[in-house]
Amino acid sequence: MQLEIRPDPAEVGRARRWARSRLAGSGIEADESLTETLILLVSELVTNAVVHTGCPAVLRLSLPGGAADEATVRLEVADRSGRAPVPRCVDGEATGGRGLALVDGLADRWGWSSEDTGKRIWCELDRCPDAQATAPACAGGTATYDGLAYEAV
Repeated sequence: MQLEIRPDPAEVGRARRWARSRLAGSGIEADESLTETLILLVSELVTNAVVHTGCPAVLRLSLPGGAADEATVRLEVADRSGRAPVPRCVDGEATGGRGLALVDGLADRWGWSSEDTGKRIWCELDRCPDAQATAPACAGGTATYDGLAYEAV
């Protein structure tokens, strides 16, 4: 499933709402930590596409099709810019520049590839077999960047 994204910052909120609605229909509960982690990753990757490229983008979400308790969720954002995503080193006072560090810390895997019309950035989250338990889900975790800790809840 996919959502067309216009180069407008308001699209980030629309992308989050769209992703939440798709998750709700997939058997992934709203209170699972995987849900909040995925929504944070949607925010970061869509924001990067909107802010740094100024081009339309496409958000794709691949959800589990079989056993919902053991599956991988894949998120992709494809845009028309050929510029490679570059993690930035920012100081503690900067209000931006930590997005890819968050993606790196929260996703189980991530990467990007160049395409004919631009690039595709992707990340994957593994769902724990016991995702409904009170223990943190596999996708949860803490990313530390520039002395600041970011925790998925």
